[in-house]
This record gives sequence, C-alpha cells and structure tokens, in this order.
Amino acid sequence: MTRVAGVAPTAVRRRRVEECHRDNAEALAAIVRRHGWPAADVVGTAASTAALMILLHAPDLDFRLRCRDLIARAAADGRCPAVHLAYIADHCAVDLGEPQFYGTRIDPSTLRPYPVRRPQTLDERRRDVGLGTLEEQMRALRLSG
Repeated sequence: MTRVAGVAPTAVRRRRVEECHRDNAEALAAIVRRHGWPAADVVGTAASTAALMILLHAPDLDFRLRCRDLIARAAADGRCPAVHLAYIADHCAVDLGEPQFYGTRIDPSTLRPYPVRRPQTLDERRRDVGLGTLEEQMRALRLSG
C-alpha cells in the first residue's frame, strides 16, 4: 500500500496509509500496555523488528518516546538488537528537532542525513550497534535510488 501510494500518490491512497499506520500503532500500543515491549527474546527477532517498523510510523510521538525507553532497556539487557534502539532514537530525536545519534534518518529534500550529534564519532557509534558506516549507508541509498 505504501509503495503504491508513493508511486502514484492520491489523497485517498495517502489517507489509507495514514489509517493503516494509526491502526497498527493502536494495536501495538495495546500489546505494549499488556505485555511491555515485544523484545526479540520473547517474540523472536522478526516479530520484534516488525513491531519496531510499526513504531517508526506511529503518529503519536509520546508513544514512540515511551517505547524508545522500553527498547533502550531491552537492548541494554540483550533482549533485543541494539540497532532497534538506534532507529527509534534517531526518529524521536529528529521529530523533537534534536540532532540524531546514529545518522539513520535521511532528509528527503537534501538526501543527506538530518543533523547528527558529535559527527566525529558517528561511525564508531554506528559500529557499536551493528550498522555500517554512514558512507556505506549513503552509497546503498544512491544505488537503490
């Protein structure tokens, strides 16, 4: 649905994508309220990653911030991949107007990363969570575009 809306955007298609993101986020919120963050050690890496993808598109920033903190604890305890924290931390930082930590968010208008905190140590932080260098990420984006 998202691909179709991106290729041939219409108001109806955009609304359907927004509704889907909202509905998925509501379902995830119910799971989180009842069971906590669906960490990989409980639901498996694929399901935990799917939950992260839903979270990244959730319209409620407060919900994303609460989950970011849950993911931080789960990553620190080894219950979910550290890269999950990198993605949600960067999403929240950009949405708050703050520099991101890992450079995972790319500004679609410039095709460059949104501002990054302490850029001189960025690739070290990325390596620590299992990401390649920023240059590798940018090269991959150029090849896929």
